[in-house]
Amino acid sequence: MSQDKKISKGKQTATDAKSANNNNKYGSRGTGTKVVVKKGQSKDAPKKVGKGKRVEEKPVKVDFQKASVKDSEKLQKVLARAGKGSRREMETIITQGRVSIDGKTAFLGDRIDGTEQIRIDGHQVKLTPQEEDICRVLMYNKPEGEMCTRKDPEGRATVFDRLPPLESGRWVAVGRLDINTSGMLLFTTDGELANRLMHPSQKVEREYAVRVFGEINEAMLQTLRTGVKLEDGPARFQKITYRGGEGRNHWFHVVLSEGRNREVRRLWESQDVQVSRLIRVRYGDMDMQRQLPLGGWTELGLKDVNYFRKLVQLKPETQSKVKVDEKAMDNAKSRRIRRSVKKHQQRHQQANRRRRK
Repeated sequence: MSQDKKISKGKQTATDAKSANNNNKYGSRGTGTKVVVKKGQSKDAPKKVGKGKRVEEKPVKVDFQKASVKDSEKLQKVLARAGKGSRREMETIITQGRVSIDGKTAFLGDRIDGTEQIRIDGHQVKLTPQEEDICRVLMYNKPEGEMCTRKDPEGRATVFDRLPPLESGRWVAVGRLDINTSGMLLFTTDGELANRLMHPSQKVEREYAVRVFGEINEAMLQTLRTGVKLEDGPARFQKITYRGGEGRNHWFHVVLSEGRNREVRRLWESQDVQVSRLIRVRYGDMDMQRQLPLGGWTELGLKDVNYFRKLVQLKPETQSKVKVDEKAMDNAKSRRIRRSVKKHQQRHQQANRRRRK
């Protein structure tokens, strides 16, 4: 062997040794050889392998956002159940970088098992295991003049003012009713339940009693059943039932399966008539309790809670805060609620007078 060939072979041996050292130090990631695909052949096509040759398995790319990890839940779902808001609201604040997991910024799609320390805007969140958290649902008879917000900058009354306090979590409203609309409004401690009951994909029916001012004919009603194009897309009533009236005032019951902003009013206004009164009387198959006075609330029992959970494909609850003998609302309880509502309204009016002074 010539001297030049010996030197070349020595350099090659040194290079191989250096590469091996690097692999031991940094691992073998990215050191594989690039696969050359012949023209007309797919990358995933099976390769002909000779006898005794080893086949390298192609690594599988995992979509971590859709990955299912045992005994873990998506972060936004856990925060919603903790009463920090709806799941959609939690997705927004996670995207904004306001949530941290064990001191590190959280990302949408992160999953947790409940042992982590979660903070929102620096404030620690008390997590409750799903099996220990009891889902509660309230039915509230909203009067006109109340805002569907937690705090109104103008000092107006809100639907949250008289709700019972919670040891942990918070009440989440299932949808909204505008200030001039009254009737049935649901609240729950389970943000996931609230999110599903509101979501259009679930097609949960809402029924409203509507008093309309103006001339109504069958052609207009048929148009409202077929569909009307609004600013935010087409909309229609699934069902319209005439309930009587005098002069130019007529009562109808209408059914929708979504809850867009002022949708009932905008549908009627598209026919050049005015809604003078609007009351929600049903959500799903649950009717408004007639004995429940305006401004009063009652907590639903286990059977009714599980009706709503089953309606949106959630597991049934096994416990309830409501005792069996408390489910029926008698006249005495109704009178107590009325007195409590009246006292609350008087205190609110006095506070407004002092604020104006």
